[in-house]
This record gives sequence, C-alpha cells and structure tokens, in this order.
Amino acid sequence: MQSDQFSSLTLDKALISNLSSLGYHQMTPIQQQSLPLILNGQDVIAQAKTGSGKTAAFGLGLLQNLQVKKFRVQTLVLCPTRELADQVAKEIRRLARGVHNVKVLTLCGGTPMGPQIGSLEHGAHIIVGTPGRVEDHLNRGRLNLDDLNTLVLDEADRMLEMGFQSALDLVFSLRPEKVQTLLFSATFADKIQQISQRFMQNPQMVKVESKAESNKIEQHFYQVATEKDRLNALQILLQKFNPESSIVFCTTKKETQSVADQLTYNGFNCLALHGDLEQKDRERRLVMFSNKSISILVATDVAARGLDIEKLDMVFNYQLSKEPEVHLHRIGRTGRAGSSGLAASILVENEIHRIIKLEDYLKQSIKIEALPDPTDLNKAFAKAPMATLQIDAGKKQKIRAGDILGALTSKDYGVTIKGTQIGKINLFDLKSFVAVERKIADAALKKLTHGKLKGRSIKARYINA
Repeated sequence: MQSDQFSSLTLDKALISNLSSLGYHQMTPIQQQSLPLILNGQDVIAQAKTGSGKTAAFGLGLLQNLQVKKFRVQTLVLCPTRELADQVAKEIRRLARGVHNVKVLTLCGGTPMGPQIGSLEHGAHIIVGTPGRVEDHLNRGRLNLDDLNTLVLDEADRMLEMGFQSALDLVFSLRPEKVQTLLFSATFADKIQQISQRFMQNPQMVKVESKAESNKIEQHFYQVATEKDRLNALQILLQKFNPESSIVFCTTKKETQSVADQLTYNGFNCLALHGDLEQKDRERRLVMFSNKSISILVATDVAARGLDIEKLDMVFNYQLSKEPEVHLHRIGRTGRAGSSGLAASILVENEIHRIIKLEDYLKQSIKIEALPDPTDLNKAFAKAPMATLQIDAGKKQKIRAGDILGALTSKDYGVTIKGTQIGKINLFDLKSFVAVERKIADAALKKLTHGKLKGRSIKARYINA
C-alpha cells in the first residue's frame, strides 16, 4: 500500500524539513496520487477541485526540479485569474522556504507593467502568471522560455473558457521540446483532451473523486414555476438559512450584476464579482468578502475560481450547472477541510434533465422540495459582522500587520479596542485593509486618522465596495 507520508517521497531533505515545519505530514489524495508521477518526471493530467492540495502537489514537483544556481526561468505556472496566481505564488514561496535564494515572480494583468519589466530584467526561477499578461511579455521579448523544464496549467478548463487559447498556443510553441507538463483541472472538457494529445508526452491521468465529499454537504433543491420566480426564491432561501457568509452562483456576468443589484435594493448585504469589474474593484470586493464585511457574494464560476475563503457557510445555485462536475466544484466551496456544508439550488421544469444527470453521477436520488412559506420567515437579514477600513499605506511604506494592530489597540484618544475585535489584515503594495467589528468601526477609524502609523500620519477611510 502506498504511503501517505511526505517523508516516503524522493524529495530533497530541505523540502521535507520545511514541510514538517509547516505542519504538512500526510498527503492529500491528489498529492498521494500525483506526486510520485511528477517526481518521476512524467507528464500528468490531474482532476481535482480547489482546496484539494493540488498547489502543493505541483509546487513540490517544480521545486524538486529546480536548479537554484541556474538563475533562469525554469518553471512557468499559468492561472486563469490574478487572485489564483497570487495565491499559488504565495504557496510556492512557503514551500520553498527551506531552499535558499529561490525567486518567484508573478506576472498578472490589472497591475502596472513597469515593475514587472524591471523584475524580469533582474531574473527569476519561477514565473506564476495569467495567460494574457504572460503572452504580452512573450510577444515583446521580455520573457524567455529557453531554460524551461516545468510547465503547469492550473485550472486549465477555466483558462480555455475565458478565451486564452491563443496565449496557451504561444507558450507551447516557445517552450523547449523536453518540458514536463502538468495540467490541473476541475473538469475534463474536450479541449483539455486536445491539449493533452497535442502537447503532452504520454500523460498519466489522475482523478480524485468528489462524490464522497459531496455527502458531507447537505443539499436542497427547489423548483420554481418560471425564470422570473428565481430571484424571489433566492430571497426566501437567504431569509430561511440566514448564512453569515455565502456565494450565489450565476451563469452570466449580466445576470450576476442584476441579481446583486436587486438583492442590495431589497436590503441584503451583498456585492457582485464578475469579469467586467476593474481589478481594483475586484480586489476590494474579495477582501471584504473574505474578512466578513460582506455576507453575500454573487459570482460567475470563472470569477469565483481561486477564492481563498477560510469558512463559507453556504452556496446557492441560482441555476443548476450543465455539468455535474461543475455542480460539485461549486458546492465544494462550503464544507472545506472535512467540515460539513450547506447548499441550495433553484431550478425550473426544463432543467429536470440536469437533475437526472446529477443523480446518475452521484448514484443517488434527489428530492425536490417546496419553498418555505415566506410569511413564516424573519424579514431582517443579518448584517455582516465586520466593517473594512482602507489605509493609504502598504508594503512599499514598510507597513506590517503588527503595526496596524498596535495602532488600533493602543490606549490613545480614550478609546479601547481589543485585539479580538480586529479581523483580517490584508497588505498590498500601496494600501492596506483591516476588518474590525462593525460596532467599533467609527472608533477604529478615529484612531487611525488622528494617530500615527510607524511615526507618521496616514489617511484611512471606511469602504463599502
């Protein structure tokens, strides 16, 4: 029987030691199945959902393959969104702590080009980026793939859905002939098969079943008469379950914005997340949702990829997805790390065939329930427990999370704020965000605007979106 211990792998001692310090001892199923193949130098196609440990699987593989003394780009990891790219780069840096002088560079759209050009000129071992921005750097001759030994496509199905085929074709055309290619995807679309046939050498297939995990998620299905009844049904369900944190999945960007606008108008605490938003707005909304300043995030499947949400109480499907695998990927965002979860799906009569398809996939029957009587429900939807303050200073000003925490918990201005009343602190290059309990938001803002941070005055403000 194959061991599930990292120590059983042919990994460098520095990587094994660092894994122990990070608390990583036992491999997840996707790591146990894929890592031996990856470390053996084989091309791998792995099907696994977000939260399965896939980043550590390919991250350890590419670090084992790295020649640190050779200061050239040896690994390229492509991700569909900037948020996922940032998350992947962060995890690779954590995994590489035991190896000296490993440089990881992110190349993503929505950020200034100048600093990226400068960083490329200084060199890097590992590039993590979005296809569009990587394509731009390749076309302009700023990025060289001649020394590449590992190519990773993370969330490959979503990159293809988002129209990045030309960027992927360019990367494949410029890579050396002998490159280990690792393809991770939540679903196996036809285009995934085409990529494997055209660009991969005898790829080994690895699949981690999501069916058992779905049993930990309590699912409810509700049928409504017409498309126009969906919004009313969603509002009834939000009132019935009253989750502190939930995602509502919609099919299109237009519908996502429309549903969010209607919910907001009707008093629900929510924001939309889709591809038409500017990067700064997307960034801010993700921060607010992850720190519990917003209760409901209405999102498309693509926009929701790569979300780093520690605890999500519930998932709502405004419509059923066409494919069972996508349905499981959606609801799998609740009930993470072995905990129980909750999901509710709304359907109309012409979607019954999707229920049948899902039943066949899960090998279990699905009960369609009647909507609760709205007269029996509490009309007041709970406000998000936290509020977000933006500080106009960040990493470039040498601001640390401890500095912000210290400023807020100081005994200045006759206001006492406890550390337990302060939530997540997110640091960016030129700004920072801090979540505080909603009831002390005004006091926290007063402390920041009237006090000093690292010996100097700063600007801060309360943000809604």
